[in-house]
Amino acid sequence: MNAHNGSRPEFKAGQVAVLEMNEFTKYMAFASSPEDGEFEFLIKRDEKPGLANAIFDPHIAKKVRLNDVVGRGFSIEDHKGCDLVFVAMGTGLAPLRSALRHIFHSRNEYGRLIVLYGVRTIEDFCYEEEMNSQWHEHGVELRQVISQPGDSVWDRPTGYVQSLLDNIVLSLTKPVALICGSKDMMEQTRSRLVEMGFEPGKILTNY
Repeated sequence: MNAHNGSRPEFKAGQVAVLEMNEFTKYMAFASSPEDGEFEFLIKRDEKPGLANAIFDPHIAKKVRLNDVVGRGFSIEDHKGCDLVFVAMGTGLAPLRSALRHIFHSRNEYGRLIVLYGVRTIEDFCYEEEMNSQWHEHGVELRQVISQPGDSVWDRPTGYVQSLLDNIVLSLTKPVALICGSKDMMEQTRSRLVEMGFEPGKILTNY
């Protein structure tokens, strides 16, 4: 998806766009990095009236205006030399993908890149082709978990994404966490990281 409002606005990895389409306005994190040629957003189909619903309606013309860029984004450059742990739930992967793609342009300046990614069902996973190619080429260590496996064939972890922290974080040196998801998920993840010895300043959110 592209969004235009005159000259191309600049943004920081992980920041949020204020998008307008017809009478609808929505705050949505960039899924693309500042270096990418197009703006990308990860939009979850929503049956309720609003921009997300209108985007998928074939009967509505798709003209989206980018009105503003808000949020602090991720200050990745302040943490060179560190191991980075990305903890995402659902569409919360979008701003973390923005940061990750930004890091790829200076990959040798960072340590390990670990992505912990949780969704409800297998069908909810996004960017799997990119994960298996570009992410793999840059040494990203991906751990996926689903909370509602149902009848799906799934032989990997089940539960919530923050449950993956115990098996990862203790093996890291100078770790920094970037987290994005629901309010409850972020609070639980932050509390767990602090219990594991993280300094609050090493737990980053984009907004």
